[in-house]
Amino acid sequence: MGLTRVLVKDGGFGTQMTVHVGDSVDGDPLWSARFNATNPAAIISTHLDFLQNGADIILTNTYQSSVDGYMEYLELDEEQSIELIKNTVRLAHIAKERYLTECYQAQLSVQEGYPLIIASIGPFGAHLHDGSEYTGSYADFVPAKEITDWHRVRIEACLEAGVDALAIETIPCQMEAEALVEMLCDDYPDVKFWVAFQCKDENTLAHGETFADAANAIWDLLAERNAQDKCLAIGVNCVHPKFVTPLFKSLNGDREVGEQIPLVVYPNSGEVYDVVNGWQGREHCVPLANYVPEWGNWGPRSLGDAVALMRGIYATSGRPFATGTN
Repeated sequence: MGLTRVLVKDGGFGTQMTVHVGDSVDGDPLWSARFNATNPAAIISTHLDFLQNGADIILTNTYQSSVDGYMEYLELDEEQSIELIKNTVRLAHIAKERYLTECYQAQLSVQEGYPLIIASIGPFGAHLHDGSEYTGSYADFVPAKEITDWHRVRIEACLEAGVDALAIETIPCQMEAEALVEMLCDDYPDVKFWVAFQCKDENTLAHGETFADAANAIWDLLAERNAQDKCLAIGVNCVHPKFVTPLFKSLNGDREVGEQIPLVVYPNSGEVYDVVNGWQGREHCVPLANYVPEWGNWGPRSLGDAVALMRGIYATSGRPFATGTN
């Protein structure tokens, strides 16, 4: 299948935000979500960086946001925490309006309906600040209802503030994905979303389930509820780009073109994190754009007629702008 268009989403928000705040956010239990409260101007500026360099889609800076986290680390009450999540979505809208105004003043055309604002809904483990978002170990002892109840508050805040869809992302375990999809189908039937798993290799999720089995389970669950049209895509994010092709092939390789599951991909840059020396191996990373034609063979598409979605900003000149992990 040939690619007709690639939709480009923003890159690593926390990495790019350091341009505006001057400090790394690594190690902070709230990660970049702290700056939603302490430096909202930096959030807007970071969104604008991506929009001005070609992003069709920006994700709200809510990956690490939670009522629990804000109450513990910002000493807010529940109501204030929810309002901060809503305001974080509003910051994305402010950035979008500023960008569209810039385009209008410069007489630049923008496709109607774009850029899209999609709410980042990171995994339950992200707020635990114990690394379990990269293992999914909490799936072994935290009940599904506790996980969905925790997600629900943030999802409702984002929806109330206004987003085009939800990015259920960096999900390390099948149980959490299934629980969230069931909740969305049952309680938010009009909401569109994608589900992106985190995988530790070319075959399995971080928690150990087979990617193809987990993705098929989600697709079958959606079919049972007549809700496949609400799922924009199923795929992977925050994975090494070399894993993407075998992962996609394992899912869609034996399917006829018309039966392929719509796929979404936004991997990391290919660097490897070392706890002592930080991210290593940038000099060996292959530009993400080089992978896109290869990924297109397995049916990736997202949002309407587009057929692929990748992480990393590539301006119209082809210059790499920002890549990185979530």
